[in-house]
Amino acid sequence: MLCGMAPGDMSVAAFLARATSLERLGPLALATPDAQLLKGEVIAAGKRYKARIDAERKAGRKTTSCPPESGTLTPEQWMAHLRSYPAERRRSISVYSAFDGLMRKRYPCPA
Repeated sequence: MLCGMAPGDMSVAAFLARATSLERLGPLALATPDAQLLKGEVIAAGKRYKARIDAERKAGRKTTSCPPESGTLTPEQWMAHLRSYPAERRRSISVYSAFDGLMRKRYPCPA
């Protein structure tokens, strides 16, 4: 099911389904392959996002958000953002798109 997808392309619905099952394991979840997969999805989405923002800045184009060079994102903040999407839309939104949406909310560009 996930074989042909690029990192960051997992749907929000799939991500939340896996994360919810991992939450039941508590601290033991960190040692599972699924936890590493989900972590990889978020890292890949963040790298793709940063590459796009950097390219837009370098080309002199307006960016969709204006994040600082570095920052932090807690798992709780990330999961809350994913859960803010209506259930019926989660299958059509990728982790990458959700990451972009979160950055737009957290770091809007000055008008």
